[in-house]
Amino acid sequence: MGRVSECSELISWGGEDRKSDGNAATQRLNGNSDGTRTQSMQEDANTASRANSLNSSADVARTQSMQEGTITASTHILNWEGTLSPAQQNASNKLVHAISSNEQLMIWAVCGAGKTEILFPGILHALQDGKRVCIATPRTDVVLELTPRFRSAFPQTKVLSLYGGSEDRGKISPLVLSTTHQLLRYYRAFDVVIVDEVDAFPYSVEPMLQYAVEQARKETSSMIYLTATPSRKLQKRYPSVVIPARFHRHPLPVPRFEWCGNWAKLLLKKGKLPRNVYEWVEKRIVARKQAFLFVPKISQIEVVVKLLRAIDLSVEGVHSEDPQRKEKVAAFRKGQVPVLVTTTILERGVTVPNIDVAVLGAEDDVFSESALVQIAGRVGRSPKYPSGDIVFFHYGKTEEMLCARQQIKNMNKVARKKGLIDDDRTK
Repeated sequence: MGRVSECSELISWGGEDRKSDGNAATQRLNGNSDGTRTQSMQEDANTASRANSLNSSADVARTQSMQEGTITASTHILNWEGTLSPAQQNASNKLVHAISSNEQLMIWAVCGAGKTEILFPGILHALQDGKRVCIATPRTDVVLELTPRFRSAFPQTKVLSLYGGSEDRGKISPLVLSTTHQLLRYYRAFDVVIVDEVDAFPYSVEPMLQYAVEQARKETSSMIYLTATPSRKLQKRYPSVVIPARFHRHPLPVPRFEWCGNWAKLLLKKGKLPRNVYEWVEKRIVARKQAFLFVPKISQIEVVVKLLRAIDLSVEGVHSEDPQRKEKVAAFRKGQVPVLVTTTILERGVTVPNIDVAVLGAEDDVFSESALVQIAGRVGRSPKYPSGDIVFFHYGKTEEMLCARQQIKNMNKVARKKGLIDDDRTK
């Protein structure tokens, strides 16, 4: 992520709100350089301090104006011919109302419910009303996945993609997709801010990022939160609409638990994987079905990948510090990588149509209820492949594992009661 320093760009909206009659927008730019952000909490604390300094001194900072292309209501069109389900349509209607009324709303939708499509009508409404929209997310991978979808859906709208290393950093447009870190550069710039995966690390635990989002929105604006796993605090804090089923009307795949012994000791001392884990992966490779294998620690990825390459040399591993992360994920999406060994960095944001998922060491503290629900949510997202295997290999069940499975079962129960799923394969 781009680290905000004393001389980083801070973009603010300094004039009256834009109207749909095509008035140009003016931005203030403070400073002209960009740094590199590390992921340590100490660096984050330093960054937050600098961000506070930037905002408090914005009135005296050097500014220069920058013109944005003329925007009229007729400029923006939605190029999407899909049909929303009744549950999606209900959420979409409430979203449009929240945007029109400058209100807050939380959309609580299960993984694979079609949250992106739900946003389309509301975003179009905002754009045609002359509003500037930002979709923010804690993860770079999510920005990279969403950007081409929004550029396709809004072909006549300039869509910027902001993340560490992006060429668009420091720019402004009617529709912006950004990591929450990059919003430290913007001040009172957006009429609508949509925070996707509001429960995700590091946004959920870093006040600096929450501050960045708040400062990036205009004083009169709407704030929309999207999540599949809201905390109890979020559930109490914001009005919400719940979508308990996927758009294709199949139930959520429920994780199964499988004991694998002291796998960590076996991996460390003998350089081996538990037999049932190895055979699970081997079966997927032979069947030519892609799979995720999640492990608790970055240090374990290299060892596991080396062992699995005895089955297929195309097996890859990826983590947050991997310089080839973007390329490896892209290759996985294209089907060039049969099995991707990873950490919770990919618990969300990467969608593959036909996939199975396993967690090695599901009892580890890093696998929270939220993380496990998200991981399970990778499976069965496509209407063509609505089911799949999700297994938690463990050395002892944890409350987080049990709660994650129960949450998924509860959503299926609610969806069934509301008539939102058609079959009864999930018990």
